Amino acid sequence: MCRLSAITAKDYFSPVENILTLETMKEGHDGSGMGLILKDLGGEFESLKDKPVLSGICSDAGLAALNRYMDAAGFTLVHTWTPKIKPVRGITARDNYFARVYDYPKGINDLSLDKKEALLLKTRLTLRKMGESDESIIVFSFYPDVVTLKEVGDPLELCEFFGLDDSTLKAKIIFAQGRQNTNYAINLYACHPFFIQGFGSMTNGENTAFVPIREFLASRGFPGYIGYNSDSEVFTHILHYAARGLNYPLHYYKDIITPLKPTEIDKRPDKAFVGHLKKSLRPLCIDGPNCVIGFAPDGTCFMVQDSKKLRPGVVGGKKGKISLVSEECGLNRAVPDRDANKDIFPMRYDMVIVSPGAEEVKVWNQLQGWTTTMN
Repeated sequence: MCRLSAITAKDYFSPVENILTLETMKEGHDGSGMGLILKDLGGEFESLKDKPVLSGICSDAGLAALNRYMDAAGFTLVHTWTPKIKPVRGITARDNYFARVYDYPKGINDLSLDKKEALLLKTRLTLRKMGESDESIIVFSFYPDVVTLKEVGDPLELCEFFGLDDSTLKAKIIFAQGRQNTNYAINLYACHPFFIQGFGSMTNGENTAFVPIREFLASRGFPGYIGYNSDSEVFTHILHYAARGLNYPLHYYKDIITPLKPTEIDKRPDKAFVGHLKKSLRPLCIDGPNCVIGFAPDGTCFMVQDSKKLRPGVVGGKKGKISLVSEECGLNRAVPDRDANKDIFPMRYDMVIVSPGAEEVKVWNQLQGWTTTMN
């Protein structure tokens, strides 16, 4: 099993906090990779929130090709963050790791968010395709106020490798995954968390319903529903499809991926709509075992379990700092001064939802509606 560590807070903090949380759950990852997504950026990115950030890895030749493409597309580089690499035995350093901030091409700033997002997605996919055959260009995200960092290795050793303990890199929402490889080959595009147009997620488990979900998403005609080097990437795309494509409230994500039985649906006040969801989006139903942690563009974070509840997960903290993690020992490391009696262990019908800024934690239960609030 992989291990997951998400923290959402009102103040900026370092990704080292997430990595130390992963370290307390070390038996659950095997050093085959760590992924980080930082959202609502501080430090040197705080004044650049409206500009898109390109996060990735390039060979020297790949970086030259990337620069030529971005220049031709009209993007102007305004700021670059690069980690201060410290050699660590067992970790093979690549030529260039970066988070590069750009100005939009001329005339783009006045366009709608949808059109900007379409341009950023097209650019990311084009760059990915340019470097896919030889891994000369690896691009994880291209979006305002988001940085993604991934590499193969043990999380604590990668923290040292990237110099994160001395870094200015900070954010108010940080997701981290310590990976346990379940694929035949280690591929950085298979490393969680995954991101698309403001939505992100990471998963502990095995998505045994992967193929029908992938085929359904691919049939939607949306260019971003590609890749799938990991069977868990579809969870991010289902989230995007439900909330952005269909414009459904966030808690219906739970009804889509783990639909109720007909007798249970009949007890819901919105039974007609929930029944429609089950029939029309049946291919998006997951079979588990899965624990999914995700975030929406506004900074709302959540944890949801599959209907079998075969993977651990706990949410807890205090007002202004909430952690969503795989295990209670990780929560003890992330927020040691919390009231542990208020910790939430979501079960098969639950979806725990944390408001932006970690102001409030609520539980949506498919059978009972909103059941628990922690302010």
